[in-house]
Amino acid sequence: MSEDLLNYVVDYALSIGAKYAEARYQIDEYFTLILRNGELISVNKSVSEGVGIRILHSNVLTFAATNKLSRDELINTVKTAVGRARALSHLVKTPISFSEEKLGRGSYEVKVAKDFNSLSVDEKLDILSDLHRSTTTSVKEVSLPVTYCEYVEHVQRKMIVNSDGGYVIGNVPRLSIMFNLVMSSKQKGSLQRLMQWGASGGLELIDLWRPVQSVEDEVRRLEKVLLYGVEPPKEPVDVVVGSEVVGLMVHESAGHPMEADRILGREAAQAGESFIKPEHVGKFKVGNEFATVVEDPTIPGSFGYYEYDDECVKARARYLYKNGVVCEPLHNRQTAKIFNTRSNGASRSMDYSSEPIIRMSNTYLKPGGMSFEELIEDIRLGVYIKSYMEWNIDDIRWNQRYVGLESYLIVNGELGQPIRNPVLELTTAGFYNGISGVDKNLAFYPGTCGKGDPSQGVPVWFGGPNVRLSNIRLGVTV
Repeated sequence: MSEDLLNYVVDYALSIGAKYAEARYQIDEYFTLILRNGELISVNKSVSEGVGIRILHSNVLTFAATNKLSRDELINTVKTAVGRARALSHLVKTPISFSEEKLGRGSYEVKVAKDFNSLSVDEKLDILSDLHRSTTTSVKEVSLPVTYCEYVEHVQRKMIVNSDGGYVIGNVPRLSIMFNLVMSSKQKGSLQRLMQWGASGGLELIDLWRPVQSVEDEVRRLEKVLLYGVEPPKEPVDVVVGSEVVGLMVHESAGHPMEADRILGREAAQAGESFIKPEHVGKFKVGNEFATVVEDPTIPGSFGYYEYDDECVKARARYLYKNGVVCEPLHNRQTAKIFNTRSNGASRSMDYSSEPIIRMSNTYLKPGGMSFEELIEDIRLGVYIKSYMEWNIDDIRWNQRYVGLESYLIVNGELGQPIRNPVLELTTAGFYNGISGVDKNLAFYPGTCGKGDPSQGVPVWFGGPNVRLSNIRLGVTV
């Protein structure tokens, strides 16, 4: 795709009355391997390629896309978008406009040390086979009726041109490995565990992750949890929440409710609402001094990495909550104008056929300076919830519930006997106000965040340190 052709499309849209025009060429290439119970069930290579066009015309912002890349077809797509705008113009109560921004003109690329083509398909399949084999040979007293392994290479390339001077080229390769298992005991029941690795980069990531060793170690620990785990204490205790659980909590209870389109109600019929209101920004206190949540797409090697968003706004770190105060929602140029501020580069699309909308990238709770040992050293009786098996949160992101998976008693500052199925149930404010300590062990976990209608899934990281909560009464599942 040439820059000249995208510029021609934008100029044509302006010539027929558009106040703003944007043409985004995007190609997403996937290679996927899937094993179930050690048997290969899928080898797939797919390519999604096309141009998405947004037009601000007749006070309406519309979107259309095509996978036919000729000049005539692109012009017809512009006409489709303009036609939609005209048809909807009589419904507009408040004209749409964008914030004034200095847009980027440049390119960015994630460099790889080991190209995806440096291993054969059979060698990649061996990685998944080793995962399955090492898992089944690591347990002694339980069965593994189900294992599922998935290997995904994803290369995403974009070229974006808009009528406000933006021009950006991006190239980001991503690798992910997912492993899911069901562990079963006739006497003790069952548990399920999903493990995933994901980042931007090449095959060098496999040496960094060491997935086979990681799975072996975790499966051995989970076998002990299933066979010997006891119920959590019934009285209120201090609870230390592991970075995996913390990451999920901040993604769900800070990231989603701080999406500006959600705050304004756009997502109400799609992905939900938010407890946060526009007047809360800079004023509403949701937590204590430990409650600082950062959202940063520029973390090198991250799963949600990008340097410019799909409106060509330069990406940067955003503080969603800062020392417990609602600080900075995620914005695109449209919501930034409504909030009388500047865009912070949160506009992302899943593929060429998806409208750019406000999305998270890499969301985490700011770590502290303590070691894990210092975090638990004065806990007489408590619980450490390292990972989770299931979770849910309400529509406005206020009431939330997490069922622990790998969990342990804390006795006199030391980790002790494993615990089965502890339930952490609290409000968003209860979590962020209940933090009494955070350690320095920041860790990230990959995920695919869903939002929008039609639904879009984009790669993200979520993470944090280990976090101590005071005076928590845990439940238990049966």
